[in-house]
Amino acid sequence: MSTHDTRLGRLIEAPENFLSTEGRSRREVLRRIGLGLGATAAAAAALPALAHAGEYVPDPKYLPPNLAPWSQDLGKPVGSDPYGLPSPFERSNIRRSSPGLTTTTQSSVAFSPLQNQFGIITPNGLHFERNHNGRADINPYDHRLMVHGLVREAKIYTMEDLLRFPSVSRIHFIECGANTGMNWATPAVPTVQYTHGMLSCSEWTGVPLSTLLDDVGFDRKRAKFILAEGADGSGLTRTIPIEFALDDVLVAYGQNGEMLRREQGYPVRLLVPGVQGVSNVKWLRRIKVGDQPWNTREESLQYSDLMPDGRTRQYTWIQEAKSVITSPSGEQQLLDKGGYYQIRGLAWSGRGRIKRVDISTDGGRNWRQAELQGPVLTKALTRFCADWHWDGSPALLQSRCVDETGYVQPAMAQLREVRGTHSPYHNNGIQTWQVDTEGKVHNVQV
Repeated sequence: MSTHDTRLGRLIEAPENFLSTEGRSRREVLRRIGLGLGATAAAAAALPALAHAGEYVPDPKYLPPNLAPWSQDLGKPVGSDPYGLPSPFERSNIRRSSPGLTTTTQSSVAFSPLQNQFGIITPNGLHFERNHNGRADINPYDHRLMVHGLVREAKIYTMEDLLRFPSVSRIHFIECGANTGMNWATPAVPTVQYTHGMLSCSEWTGVPLSTLLDDVGFDRKRAKFILAEGADGSGLTRTIPIEFALDDVLVAYGQNGEMLRREQGYPVRLLVPGVQGVSNVKWLRRIKVGDQPWNTREESLQYSDLMPDGRTRQYTWIQEAKSVITSPSGEQQLLDKGGYYQIRGLAWSGRGRIKRVDISTDGGRNWRQAELQGPVLTKALTRFCADWHWDGSPALLQSRCVDETGYVQPAMAQLREVRGTHSPYHNNGIQTWQVDTEGKVHNVQV
């Protein structure tokens, strides 16, 4: 895309908290209106449009050719923040909960702000959070991991024991099985943070579970499943096939170069790449090797799919191929008719790598291939982008991904035909964002 003969379209970001207008702010409104490419002219042109919407207007005395105060004062000492923190101007870029989604705050969700993130790695402080009995705060020196069942010698490991084993690091996403569940029947929430924000991707470090299973001498002939149990008050347990356990499952203690955060299962959790989030058991305390599934509470009363004919489908482990456009997306607003915009988004698959992403601006009647931005890794988020000139007419933005197995992300109508609308889980249908003639973006279904 040449910038010499193209006007860069301006975009107002979504309200950071659509649930309340009290104290509402929109972050860095100038960030996406062309800074670095005719920045001064673009900023000047943007100010009137932003000012009438209650946006922040910079003080002219801080703008070039003047020197702002921070360019003339002595800065803070090195090491004044022993642990680095985001700028206070980024205070609105946070996880958010949806009031009324669950009856208690201990068994609830905090959604990750996908619309504000770059690359494929989710910052530790923005990784979505899902708990079933509140966050457990565990002393790592008192914590133990027991491995037993169909094994030659049951063992109990301390954290020091686990850290002595050879470790590996891999980049993988975690997605809650209920992600996008509020879109099953109708578009119930307006922004991508709430439609798709139970999704994050990190570099995880730990011990392959296969190493621990070999250490205890598991019964290779009889072992068919493992049971993973967490140490939080819910005692959450999940059945996992032994072939998963011997493939790429990690007993993880590291996340993005540091120890796990408390809300991510500190000091140790299970990582089951490509499998619904609940199977990635946090605060891992026990692994049992068995010859059949356990049918525990979280595998029968919860995290099972009620089908249209009344039957319940259990053990839907894999998170199928899915994608979403994060910009432009719900509650954002395009300001320039005839302007250039870059459509950006994320794609992922629990079965491997993303092979292709297609983009439609007319609700799926016509498709064109988007650009995949590397790295393209197995069972990890993949960035995609596509150029788009908005002419001011209504548009229906969609993305559709294909993974390396050939699986094609389905339309919502196709998904409902098979699955119905009785289950909140495993909605990987195509997301549609409607752009109206004023440039405002809405969550719709077609």
